[in-house]
Amino acid sequence: MPECVGIKFDNGPKIHYMEVSPEVPDLGSLCIVKTRRGVEIGRVRTEANSHSQANGRVIRSALREDIERYRHLIAKADDLKWLVRARAREQGLKLKIVSLEFTLDEKLLIVNYSSERNASLQGLARLLKAHTSARTEFLNIGPRDQARIMGTLGACGDGSCSSTWLQEFKPVGIRMARDQQLPLNPDKITGPCGRLKCCLQYEHEQYKSLLKGMPKKGGRACHKESGTCGRIINLNPLKGTVEMRKDEGGTVQYPAEEVERITSQGNRKNIEVASSQKG
Repeated sequence: MPECVGIKFDNGPKIHYMEVSPEVPDLGSLCIVKTRRGVEIGRVRTEANSHSQANGRVIRSALREDIERYRHLIAKADDLKWLVRARAREQGLKLKIVSLEFTLDEKLLIVNYSSERNASLQGLARLLKAHTSARTEFLNIGPRDQARIMGTLGACGDGSCSSTWLQEFKPVGIRMARDQQLPLNPDKITGPCGRLKCCLQYEHEQYKSLLKGMPKKGGRACHKESGTCGRIINLNPLKGTVEMRKDEGGTVQYPAEEVERITSQGNRKNIEVASSQKG
């Protein structure tokens, strides 16, 4: 396996592993790397270690001229971004220009945009060709990638996970919110990207484990000792309790292990007989 260091670029928190040989750049330093996109500049975020697959290779440490050129290209890309946005509005294109990125050798210009439908990009490509000799590549990105590139605030008040540390986007489903007994209110469970919050997945496995053996919410159940029966209206996996709306009215909480789900009329009779014998 090749010896690699983790490199982070300015377009997000993802760490890309680049092969190093023979000189290993210092942790935290800027270096020049060769990726599938071309020559780029990134910051070393990990010590050298063996990795199964390299995403490119480190060429050398960045010089002052490299950093100055990089800053110049950032400013140039930002100017072109506003120009392309204005032209897209003029042409009535239903898309959002998110960002523009040059590789350090200015051979490639990546245009990150968002559109729910196929958009005609020939006019924008001609506009950019008049301002740069770089080959232009248009990438239609999703809402989570937009948050990654632009940077957003999360519900915690800190930077969102996707723009600060998250390495990959895993599928997030509404079932995760249900299992954690969260209110299915879009304002509560969606992030700034408009999609379900990535953090719903962090504790989901723990909740799944705690929910095993608990009666289902909405199902009928009886308390083994008292024989009280009703419908389960709430689960608290962390406390290991269930809230039941009794058939005779009112609600009551019981430990989950003291409640048995009603699967048939016979099942209920057995519980009632057992509770009467205890009485």
